[in-house]
Amino acid sequence: MSLPPPHDWNLPSAPGPVRLHPEFLNDESLRDGLQSPSTLHPPLERKKEFLRAAAAIGVGRANLGFPAASERHGEDVAALARFLAEERLPIRPSACGRTMIEDARGIAEAAQRAGVPLVADIFTGSSAIRRDVEGWTLDEIRRRSEEVVSFLVREDLDVSYFTEDTTRADPETVRTLYAAAIGAGARRICVCDTVGHATPRGVRAVLAHVRRVVESTGAKVWIDWHGHRDRALGEINAVTALEASADGVHACALGIGERVGNPALDSLLVNLSMMGWVDRDLTGLARYVRIASEIFGVPLSPGYPVFGARASGVPASAASRVSAVPAARFGVG
Repeated sequence: MSLPPPHDWNLPSAPGPVRLHPEFLNDESLRDGLQSPSTLHPPLERKKEFLRAAAAIGVGRANLGFPAASERHGEDVAALARFLAEERLPIRPSACGRTMIEDARGIAEAAQRAGVPLVADIFTGSSAIRRDVEGWTLDEIRRRSEEVVSFLVREDLDVSYFTEDTTRADPETVRTLYAAAIGAGARRICVCDTVGHATPRGVRAVLAHVRRVVESTGAKVWIDWHGHRDRALGEINAVTALEASADGVHACALGIGERVGNPALDSLLVNLSMMGWVDRDLTGLARYVRIASEIFGVPLSPGYPVFGARASGVPASAASRVSAVPAARFGVG
C-alpha cells in the first residue's frame, strides 16, 4: 500500500531551485580535512580511490593539498593532478599555500611536475584579531597579496584568493584586500568563516558586501564560501551561501577538518538533492562515505545522518514518520 505524499512546508512559494554551476562543490578533504588531529593521512593510492568516488557523485573541484608543507605533500599533489588528467575524471584540481612566494613557487612547481594546470588557492589573514596576533599591518597584507597573486599569474595559473576570518573582518579591510587581489589578476576569491563565527544572516551580509566589491572592479570573478562547524552551522551556512549568490562552496567528507571540522559534503549533497538543487545520480554517496571513513580513520557513529547504522534501519511501518530521507537514493540499503 502506497503512502500519501506529505505536505512539504519547505517548498518555496515563488522562486524555484537555485541553479548551480557544475563545479559548485569543492572537496577540501585532502587538504583542510587532513588538518584535523584525529584524521589519518592516507597513502597515495587510497587518495586516488577517494577521488574516483568523489567524481562518481559529481564533485567538480578538489583541493589536492599543500605542496610547500613537505616533500611528500608536493609529490602527492603532482601525482594526483596527473591521475585526474590520465583518468579523465571531471574534477578541477587545486593546491593551497600562504601568501608567501615560497608557497606560491611550490604550487607552480607541482603544476609543472604534473603537466596539469592547478588552481592556486592562496590564503592570508584578514581580521583585526588575526593581524594583531601576527603583528601585520593591512598595508603589508595587501602588498604581499599583490606580489604573490602577480607571481602566480605570471606562472599562468588560475588564482583563488582566500581571506581567512573574513566573517570577523571589517568591511573596508574586506574591500581593500579583495580589490587588490583582483587588480593583481585573481579571478577567484573565497570568503572564509575560518572559526565558524557566522550565522546564516551573517553569511548573507558578508556575501552581499563582497559581491558589491567584485562589481566595483568590473572583473568577472568566481566567489566561493568556506565554512567551519564551530557553532554547528556548517551545512546550513553553505546552503545559505549558495542561495545568497556564492558560485561555489567548500566541504569535506564526514565533516572532517580543522578543529571541529568543515561542512559535511555528504550531508550537504543529501540536502541539496532533496531541495531539488542537485539533480544527479547520488547512489554512489554511500560508497564515498565508506571510503572516507576507512582512509581517514574516522568511524561512523551509529546515529550519523543517513549513513550511520541506525540512521535508516527502522521498520517499514515506521519509516514514513521516523526518517524524511529516502536513504536508497543515496546508496543505502
